[in-house]
Amino acid sequence: MNSSPESHRLRFGQFSEPNRIYLITANCFQRQPIFSDLQRGRAFVRALMHSSRSAETLSYVVMPDHVQWLMQIRKGAELSAIVQKVKSQTSKALKRQDRQLDRNWQRGFHDHALRKEEDLIAMARYVVANPLRAGLVKSLRDYPLWDAIWL
Repeated sequence: MNSSPESHRLRFGQFSEPNRIYLITANCFQRQPIFSDLQRGRAFVRALMHSSRSAETLSYVVMPDHVQWLMQIRKGAELSAIVQKVKSQTSKALKRQDRQLDRNWQRGFHDHALRKEEDLIAMARYVVANPLRAGLVKSLRDYPLWDAIWL
C-alpha cells in the first residue's frame, strides 16, 4: 500500500455504489506476515462473516501479509466504512490473541470496482489462486484461508 504523504487521499473522489462488486486489497502494516499464523488469519475471516449485513462476500484469500476480498456492497452501505469495520474487528481480535501486536494494517486499502464486462468467476479464481502464484502451496486444497461461493 502507498505510504506516501498523500496516502490519506486514496479514497478521495470515490464513492460506494450499492450492489456494485469490488475487489479489495488490504496490506498488513509494513507488509509483515501477520497472517502466517492460522488463528490470526481466522480472526480476519470471522470479521468478514460479521460484515454480511453490509456486504456479501463472494470470495477471499488471507495471505501472510495481505488480504484480498471480492465483495458486493448491499444497499445503504458504504465501502470505506465496511472495510474499516472489518479491519478494526480483526485488529481487536488479534490484540486479544497477542498483546504484543500493536499495528496490524497499512492505512487505507486498494479497491477495484468490477465493470460489467469483467468475468466475475475469473476474478474470484484469481483471488483464491494467490497462494499458488506465491508458491505457498502446490494445491489450493492445502491452503486453509480462502473461500469462494462458486467453488
